[in-house]
Amino acid sequence: MSDPSNIIKQIIGKTVKAIRITRGLSQEDLAHECNVDRSYISMIEVGRNEPSVTKIFDLCKGLKIKPSDFFKLVEVEYEKAQENE
Repeated sequence: MSDPSNIIKQIIGKTVKAIRITRGLSQEDLAHECNVDRSYISMIEVGRNEPSVTKIFDLCKGLKIKPSDFFKLVEVEYEKAQENE
């Protein structure tokens, strides 16, 4: 069985990236909105950094998505990953 925390980090990263691209934002744009460095956004998107709940709320604000909607997207992808094991 895969490590759930690693799977969640990957899903969070893919979700952030997908929404960012849909919104037409660069990593630099999102970083500016969230008052973080672009490399921090990159590390989240590739699943190497796990943002805190506070930072997820900041990301959601920058992505113009409600945190509840963001977590629902993550939950759906996590459930898919669990089914595929």
